[in-house]
Amino acid sequence: MTIEVVYDLICPWCFLGVRRLLRSLQRRPDLMGDITWRPFLLNPDMPRSGMSGPDYIIRKFGGEERARRLYASISEIGRAEGLLFRFDTIDRIPNSVDAHRLVRFAARYGRADATVEALFSAHFTEGRDIGNIGVLGEIADVIGLDAPAAEWYLAGENDIDTVHTDNLRGHRLGINGVPCFVFNDRHAITGAQEPEAIERLLDVAALDLMGN
Repeated sequence: MTIEVVYDLICPWCFLGVRRLLRSLQRRPDLMGDITWRPFLLNPDMPRSGMSGPDYIIRKFGGEERARRLYASISEIGRAEGLLFRFDTIDRIPNSVDAHRLVRFAARYGRADATVEALFSAHFTEGRDIGNIGVLGEIADVIGLDAPAAEWYLAGENDIDTVHTDNLRGHRLGINGVPCFVFNDRHAITGAQEPEAIERLLDVAALDLMGN
């Protein structure tokens, strides 16, 4: 079964939704899920160096109080899934292009899934700047990739256009929110859905495969 995950690494709902997808797949060992990670840039005009947390909150939410309420709600939902959101540790909101590029690099070595998980955790739990190449190199090292090779790749312009192309592709397909999960190029579900909803769609996609 092919599964396209359209996501952004600075999207807390994506962290939650991906965790629920992976948990659903663990419950269904009979299904062989082949995941492809598709970038979706929530902030396509973000400066390459990122933006300070306070400036981002004003721009995105209009003020700190609204952001605080939203973050508290996400944190509570995350705890039920075993995720620790530490929004208070995030001083800088990164441009996520380079982090998406690291996922593409890791995919060459079969480590994309682990890289996505590590990047989400680094940003949302540890408050690390995943737009910083040095930080990305450290993450690459922790998950068993060749860190110098990863940093060399990120220092150039490899796959920058590919990330932007994938982002445009998502918009052209009518995707205007993430996460979005597409099964077998036919069945899609958007948002951090409950695992039961994801499993129902997995069953529909599996029956579709059997019918073909």
